Amino acid sequence: MSSILFLKKKKTKVAEKHQPDKSLISALFVLIVAGLVLLFSASSVISYDKFGYTYHYFKSQLVAVIIGLLAFFIVSKIDYHLWKKYALFFLFVTIILLVLVFVPGLRSEYGTAHSWINVFGYSLQPSELVKLSFLIYLATWLEVKKGELGRWESGTIPFLVVLSVIGGLMLAQPDLGTLFIIVFSAVMVFIVGGGKFKHLLILGGFFLTALIIAIQMNSFDSYQLDRFKCLKDPSFSAQDKCYQINQSLIAVGSGGIFGRGLGQSRQKFMYLPEVWGDSIFSIAAEETGFIFSTLLILLYLFIFYRGLLIARQAPDIYGRSLATGIVAWLAVQTFLNIGGMINLIPMTGVPLPFVSAGGSSMLAALIGMGLLVNISKQT
Repeated sequence: MSSILFLKKKKTKVAEKHQPDKSLISALFVLIVAGLVLLFSASSVISYDKFGYTYHYFKSQLVAVIIGLLAFFIVSKIDYHLWKKYALFFLFVTIILLVLVFVPGLRSEYGTAHSWINVFGYSLQPSELVKLSFLIYLATWLEVKKGELGRWESGTIPFLVVLSVIGGLMLAQPDLGTLFIIVFSAVMVFIVGGGKFKHLLILGGFFLTALIIAIQMNSFDSYQLDRFKCLKDPSFSAQDKCYQINQSLIAVGSGGIFGRGLGQSRQKFMYLPEVWGDSIFSIAAEETGFIFSTLLILLYLFIFYRGLLIARQAPDIYGRSLATGIVAWLAVQTFLNIGGMINLIPMTGVPLPFVSAGGSSMLAALIGMGLLVNISKQT
């Protein structure tokens, strides 16, 4: 009888709300402020060249940060369980948005990718919203299917069917970097939510074998294969196919221990492409040096660490799965960006969370952090 009373008391204690994780919030705000400073410095030259003044990208990012922080505060105040009611609706809407990127007149092309749509004169990247909406849907589905996830027909196969729909639309854009982020975070959520790791391991083996065969048979287009070649040997086409990674390595290497000084980058003078986007870490390393770059990475790691603590102490499967997915999404995206810039992995073109310019990316990431903060109130 006493043990039953203890369990009831413990359950009541867990359900009570308390103060959010202030360490996580503080670290997030430091990262956002540092990101704005780094973006202003990195994008000043290209902004002046394109628009006639130095703060175009900074101004756009500042607006995105303000809107994102407003969404962050609203979401952090709303009980995260509420979003379960709208999980299927969110998924349905984001799939429609992914389809709209192929509609002439609505889609906005950038390079070889068709990942944006025009909304009242503004570009929206639906794939950024999919990262979040799919996690909410998946966490909700896992809670409903609790106890049935160990079987192929009720667990693994339905999971793969939904993931394949999202994956197929991402491949058609094509946006392989975002696809990898969605797949990785979804797999982490599936495992944490009770899915069979053995099933995914078997399927992963088949996928890896098929990928190796496809590479050997040159089934990928030349653009994707060139990225693997640049990873192996950046000098094989230094002025063409591997130009960006070579310029990135020059920027990172020339920063040294203490950097050239904030605002003193040379690579941002039209040498390194995408200095406001996926290349911003390289400019940060050039201007601030190895020490500050390491501190920036440690700041990310601290945020991810606090997020994992929140996930581990979440009061239910839904909260645990959702928190794990948000952390996995932001962590793997950070790794893909920085790893690509220093040639640890092939370049993927994904933005650095909370630092690279991009309204859709900033909004989705801050809403995700708002959910994480709300979960932290109920751990």
